[in-house]
Amino acid sequence: MKNLMRHLVTVLCMLFMSSWGFSESEQSLEILSPIYKIDRIYKSMKGPQSQKSVSLLEGEPAELLWITGYRAVMVGPDGDSTQSQEFMCHSNLNFDVKKHRKLFNWSKTASNRLFTLSQGQFSIDFPEGFGIPVFSDETYSLTTQVLNLNPQNRTHRVRHKVTIDFRRDRDLKEPMKALFMKSAQGLVLLEGLDGFYNIENPDTEKHGQGCLIGENASGNPREDSYGRIFTGHWIVKPGREVNHTLVTRWMNLPFDTTVHYIAVHLHPFAESLELRDLTTGESVFKSKVKAPSDRMGIESVDYFSSPNGIPLFKNHDYEIISVYNNTTSEDQDSMAVMFLYLLDKEFQIPGPQPLLTNSL
Repeated sequence: MKNLMRHLVTVLCMLFMSSWGFSESEQSLEILSPIYKIDRIYKSMKGPQSQKSVSLLEGEPAELLWITGYRAVMVGPDGDSTQSQEFMCHSNLNFDVKKHRKLFNWSKTASNRLFTLSQGQFSIDFPEGFGIPVFSDETYSLTTQVLNLNPQNRTHRVRHKVTIDFRRDRDLKEPMKALFMKSAQGLVLLEGLDGFYNIENPDTEKHGQGCLIGENASGNPREDSYGRIFTGHWIVKPGREVNHTLVTRWMNLPFDTTVHYIAVHLHPFAESLELRDLTTGESVFKSKVKAPSDRMGIESVDYFSSPNGIPLFKNHDYEIISVYNNTTSEDQDSMAVMFLYLLDKEFQIPGPQPLLTNSL
């Protein structure tokens, strides 16, 4: 009788999961960050942070997996109780892109950043049937950081709870569609004759107006091939700022493709971030920002998700336009990054080979 009841429960669970679109191949890895103490104001990128190495199926034989989602929320020291998401600065998941290129025989380049979540967006879920292919013994670097922009009446102890959703390729009933990530980053010019990243002889009619001359917020300036110095983390003076950045060379699309998910990373006082096709004059996607009414921060940002996708073209020029409105009397820091999850039209499942990925 017990065995019969157990069997009935199993069947009912399977029917329930099927009716709601769940799959037996869906799995998740949950990671908790160290506990962070919030007892003072921490501006963006200035709060306590940590880094941790993780793998999806540690200690198991290597196999093909598909990452389908990524989530990060602020919780208490117990790892469970919900805390205010205003303490979220960001959660970044990076990987060894050089090793990954060898494993999947890529000729294209891609970012070493797989995911970034920050205030306003705490989860990424790809459209059904899409995922990022990885091998199970690839390793990832998880960086978490907190901030605190508003005075608190007590000390808070918080941590990030990060979840990576994935599926085993061997369990799939239908093939997945492969995604890879390219980013487009807003920049301001620190040194140089014009604000066109990696363009030798810019034409404003073709390449737009170029990025603003600005002030670095902190570290890591970037030099392009022609000696211009840019920063992707800049100061926004009191008032409204509209900044255009040519991102064609930054994106470096390897072929015509479609984008199926778009996420953004912005700082407080951002109003929107838009990707425009300069060749056609059309907007690809515009993310609008909702700010909280009672404090400094970001409540939500718009994202894009579609199984049909939006076409992007290798030979088109693209820019991103960030809009900030600093309503305070003090300088504020800013960033503007768009994360584009693109269909990999060249993807092929690697043939039989020793999956000794850690030895590469």
